[in-house]
Amino acid sequence: MGRAFQNRKESMAKTADMKTKIYGKYGRSIYVCAKQGGTDPAANLTLRGLIERAKKDQVPAHVIEKAITKASGAGGEDFAVARYEGYGPGNSMVIVDCLTDNPNRTFGDVRHAFTKVKCKIGTQGSVMHMFDHSAIFSFTFDDEEAVLEALMEADVDVTDIENEDGKITVFAPHTEYAKAKTALNSAFPNVELEVDEIQFLPQMAKQLEGEDLEMFEKFLALLEDLDDVQNVYHDVEL
Repeated sequence: MGRAFQNRKESMAKTADMKTKIYGKYGRSIYVCAKQGGTDPAANLTLRGLIERAKKDQVPAHVIEKAITKASGAGGEDFAVARYEGYGPGNSMVIVDCLTDNPNRTFGDVRHAFTKVKCKIGTQGSVMHMFDHSAIFSFTFDDEEAVLEALMEADVDVTDIENEDGKITVFAPHTEYAKAKTALNSAFPNVELEVDEIQFLPQMAKQLEGEDLEMFEKFLALLEDLDDVQNVYHDVEL
């Protein structure tokens, strides 16, 4: 019983630590988004989408409110966007998005993660050209033509639409995010956007096996453990 209790205690501590990291990442992202685009979610659609994702990930309301309140004040922390690219285990391609108040520290931490798995961080643009920077919206709906028509009427440059098992997924250039979301919300006000994000999507996916896969999973864990890392995009099928 004692050992079982200890295992459960360690598991709970690990879960609490993961939640703290998630809350911290969302808090920082919301702060920067509100600072740059305004604290009103009705006017800042990127902020609204970020808040909705935070709620789905069970981020407490006080964490969200604190970040927005902080952004509405004068001064505050000076976070900058930092993006790193490179080749990971198995010649995988990786993009690491960060928010940092100390670029030198963040670069060193990310580079160390690459080094730990015997890989090297690349120069700007080294793998970016193999990814599409896309706005993605996914929701339960069965009329693909109605969705396409609504987007076309709003003059949205749609890259692709998928309809699978009653779920529509819309892809558009990241620059069309606000226009596409406004069009979807206006045309289908009762539809809940289950996915509402901007991501880097690989143009071709890659499968890793054996030691390469193990090393890649270790690499992801190293990156995601860094406080400054917000998102990691890659071309590996997991």
